[in-house]
Amino acid sequence: MVLRRHYPAIWTDRDVEELWDEFMTRFDRLVTNPALPSGSFSERIMPVLLGEMRVDIAEHENEVIVVADLPGVDKGDMELRLLNPRTLEIRCNRKQEVEDKKEGYYLKERRTGSMTRVVPLPDDVTDKDATATFRNGVLEAHFRKAKAEQSSRIQIQ
Repeated sequence: MVLRRHYPAIWTDRDVEELWDEFMTRFDRLVTNPALPSGSFSERIMPVLLGEMRVDIAEHENEVIVVADLPGVDKGDMELRLLNPRTLEIRCNRKQEVEDKKEGYYLKERRTGSMTRVVPLPDDVTDKDATATFRNGVLEAHFRKAKAEQSSRIQIQ
């Protein structure tokens, strides 16, 4: 016969929630880059982890091309912004087509709501003359590379 001692729980549900909140706050501070927009880390990374906004980036001689898969998103529900010469932000909102209040789903993985993806670019680009198309759930944006400013000699006095 094995005797087991019963120990009272030292962690309450509230303790665990507070610990998790503290962890997420510190983690957000750790990964937050001042060059990126505000918002929690989880808002920026969860669409990527869940595979909801996959992105390809191609660099050519004079341009950078960004292609993003956005199934279930309407063209009018998305926004594309160049945050700085090397950072692109893609925001979109996926709406639920039919509001189904019935329970009974066996599996429900399709997510609705807003998503944001901040994409680092391989070179400095400009939004001047940028073009973007959206067809069949695929966004394709073309950006011209920004010309490096000519350096000038500085006179030392």
